[in-house]
Amino acid sequence: MKFNKWTVALAALGVVTLSSAAKAEEKASPVMTALSSTTISGYVDTSAEWNPGTGNANLPPYRFNSANKADGFNLDVVQLRIDKPLDEADWAAGYRADLWFGPDAAALGTSSTGWNVSDFAIKQAYVALRAPIGTGLDFKMGVFDSVIGYESIEAGNDPNYTRSYGNSIEPTTHTGLLASYRFCDAFSASAGVADTVSSTINGRANPPQAESYKTYMGSIALTAPESMGFLKGSTLYAGVVNGFSNDQSVNGGGNRINYYVGATVATPLTGLRLGAAWDYLQVWEQKCETWTIAGYASYQATEKLSFHLRAEYLDDGTPALGSGIWATPPTSLGKVLALTTTVQYDLWKNVISRLELRWDHSLSDQNVFGGTVQGEPNRSNAWLLGANVIYKF
Repeated sequence: MKFNKWTVALAALGVVTLSSAAKAEEKASPVMTALSSTTISGYVDTSAEWNPGTGNANLPPYRFNSANKADGFNLDVVQLRIDKPLDEADWAAGYRADLWFGPDAAALGTSSTGWNVSDFAIKQAYVALRAPIGTGLDFKMGVFDSVIGYESIEAGNDPNYTRSYGNSIEPTTHTGLLASYRFCDAFSASAGVADTVSSTINGRANPPQAESYKTYMGSIALTAPESMGFLKGSTLYAGVVNGFSNDQSVNGGGNRINYYVGATVATPLTGLRLGAAWDYLQVWEQKCETWTIAGYASYQATEKLSFHLRAEYLDDGTPALGSGIWATPPTSLGKVLALTTTVQYDLWKNVISRLELRWDHSLSDQNVFGGTVQGEPNRSNAWLLGANVIYKF
């Protein structure tokens, strides 16, 4: 008799015996039927970093970068995904739960009010539903990733190991309701409402806002059809998120709006793809802004070897990435140029292995990086040589 994977796993743990399971599986329970379509996946993300120069009190403040990772070996994060995707049924239903463990989990900032467990976070946890309207109207209710951004907060889904400044000023996750609809193969759109811009699960904008104050978001995606020749599969994205952030420690709290436009373009050269992204953040109370523009190039040289380049310009005027608008006095990074080059060679099955060199340079004649004491930066350049190894299961 053929047993399903859940029965075999329970038998291995000694929870059930295969003889008893054989009788039980002659008539499958509703619970086992539901679990049979559930998948478990995830990854283990590790790294090693070397930061030339003495003093790491003021490292470039892109997302998930910290002095605790500098000049040593690191466990970044472990992700466990439990997932039942939507099937082709008219009234399909499913769910996803992405659980994070490790230092990056603590930095994600999703811990709900009154419940804070170090090095653990719920990255996503939502119920997925489909209504048979047109081609199918899909919903997510719960905690879901932001609708904007060229890069993911999951390093293994990005062309580079370190995140861009654009990714760092974007929202990460929201608690709310998101609706998505594909009008045709070339055009899709999403719109949603959430509690706040910030990632805190079940966070509220009141006080200081009214109880009815919510965050609103929308995005569109255009995909080039096959009739466009070598450009087929190229994508153009645009989106906006507007609401209140109750997290004063990340990108400044208060009323804010994020705009995003990004594109990935195929080229006539086999294996070469180009990309571009523009991010804009405005914090209303301060009437100031931070924006970035980045260019990407990725080349798949062989089945296992690929090269990735990112060039980014940051104008931190909010200030969102310096000591922050809540500091006294507030300071910003000013204008920064960041160049990142990454070599990836997938030698082992299911493993991403890459080497990365990153250079951040202040264009504002400010020594904003380094220092041995917090608040005392001493140089205008920051270098990082990093290795990233991720196992996906």
